[in-house]
Amino acid sequence: MGPGDSNSRVGRVENGHVVDPFQLDATPSDAGDAQDGSWIRLGPEGTELLAAPGSARAKLWNLAAERELRFYYPPAALREAAQWVARPRIDDPSLDDLTHLPFVTIDEPHSKDLDQAVCVEQVGDGWVVWYAIADAAHFVPAGSALLAESLARGSTFYLPGLVFPMLPRSLSEDLVSIGPEIDRRALVFRVELDRTGEVKTSRILRARVRSRCKTSYEAVQTFYDGGTVQLGASRSRDAVARSLDALREVGEARMRRAAEHEVVQVQRREISVGLDDDTASALRFVAMADPRYDSERYNEQISLLCNVVGARLLSAGDDDRVQGIYRFHTPPDEYRLDRLRRKIDAVVRHRARAPGAAPHTDAWRWRRGRESLAGYLSRLPADAETSRLRAALHRQALLAAGRAGFGPVPGVHHGVGAEAYARFTAPMREVVGIFVHKETWEKLGIVAPEPTADDERLRDEVMSAADRSRQLQRRLDHDTNRLVLDQLFGDDLASAEPPSRRGTVLGIDRRKTYVQLDDPPIDVKVYHRHLADRLGERVEAGYDGVSLRAGRRHFLALGDAVTLQVLGVDRSADRWQLDVRTADETADRPSR
Repeated sequence: MGPGDSNSRVGRVENGHVVDPFQLDATPSDAGDAQDGSWIRLGPEGTELLAAPGSARAKLWNLAAERELRFYYPPAALREAAQWVARPRIDDPSLDDLTHLPFVTIDEPHSKDLDQAVCVEQVGDGWVVWYAIADAAHFVPAGSALLAESLARGSTFYLPGLVFPMLPRSLSEDLVSIGPEIDRRALVFRVELDRTGEVKTSRILRARVRSRCKTSYEAVQTFYDGGTVQLGASRSRDAVARSLDALREVGEARMRRAAEHEVVQVQRREISVGLDDDTASALRFVAMADPRYDSERYNEQISLLCNVVGARLLSAGDDDRVQGIYRFHTPPDEYRLDRLRRKIDAVVRHRARAPGAAPHTDAWRWRRGRESLAGYLSRLPADAETSRLRAALHRQALLAAGRAGFGPVPGVHHGVGAEAYARFTAPMREVVGIFVHKETWEKLGIVAPEPTADDERLRDEVMSAADRSRQLQRRLDHDTNRLVLDQLFGDDLASAEPPSRRGTVLGIDRRKTYVQLDDPPIDVKVYHRHLADRLGERVEAGYDGVSLRAGRRHFLALGDAVTLQVLGVDRSADRWQLDVRTADETADRPSR
């Protein structure tokens, strides 16, 4: 039984009563033996403890309530979902039958909302890519209560160990999800590629598909590395293996094309935040570097490919009855690029003056006008000795990127090197996906177009919901990282000898220095006024934007290895007071 899909009620225990901050029922009820600060579910079958008081899981439930995430679904939306479960029309004779193809889903091991399934065939010296995307638009039509609720949410929201789905779980984790060994409705891209990965032909079909297996990025990577993994039933295992081999070939071909077209590939370390166990008593957060497998990159290339192909179809012709929504990402302007070049030059100068500077320091200079930013970033030394400087320059390049958002007309997506790009690939998790699927069926004449004025109004509502939900997910990620830091530095401060944590300087502005910790790879801010108090002298950023001075001396610069130590809490500003030390700082300075 998933959250919001039943008449059960969820709340926090306060003063012996259950208070429902999600506001299904504003009337507090008796909490029985439940402790204050805990989260419980009250349902027909009794009381279930969701989160123990003071636990990491309780903090996440508190965060969800503070950010006003929608936990319940309106009765009308639940009635519609139940009607679809009773009559899903998966046997619709108008659907193309593609159940013979060995589709597989590749996702995180715990994922239940499986939006996409892939199958790749070797054909001559090229390939045919089949990419099936859950047909959420069929189940969430215009004018429905389900669409109204999807617009109110905008997307599915994720917290460690908690998911607040856009669609009821009876749809998003069952009927619409492309689960293994069961027929499902799908929008299917059929894209024929030549041996270089260039598109030769493309079609979009409304079809019935059957996934042969649910697997993960880690498992597929194990398969690529020669290990033994489960690839579905024995009758389809060889076909699935051939498809995965072809997926790797296509992924590599598409990545080579991206490099040739000078698409900027920025190096980033992702962080994965989880809980120390799956019970309601999970007390602590667990943060670690999120591994980035080649298998994930290959699957990502197929997703990008289909989003570009779909955008081209939506934008083709002059059919005013069809309203597209496109994702744009403007290229960095001349000011940003020139500022980045000046920062890189300043970093090179600092490195050249450093004791024992490597003779190849000048190799780090960006020769703008003679090489692209993509070419520069790709040729930077990648050895362990220079990894910190490389990470810092990649972060600065990321900050130089242009503006991104949704719009009603196709525009350049600089991040993927496309003239038009649309978000087709997550319709169960993003309302914009439902809308572009609907418009695709109208474009292809499979369903009748909506009245133009109504469609334009709906399109604007969808874009607003999409932008709003992206901003909210960013805030949730930020809030989660803060909970992790509060746990990390709280432990350090309680220690008799607070440990020093290594990290890399990734940015410097007028008031603070940005450091990414080595473990966990999370960003922290060192405020210069806190550092000045510790040093007993003025601390200020250099005019070059890449260095920090203490008094009259150079203190640190972009790409430096540093150690951090917690000093205390600045309660007036609700910030951690952190000390930062460079490798060559004298050891006899006070640590507290």
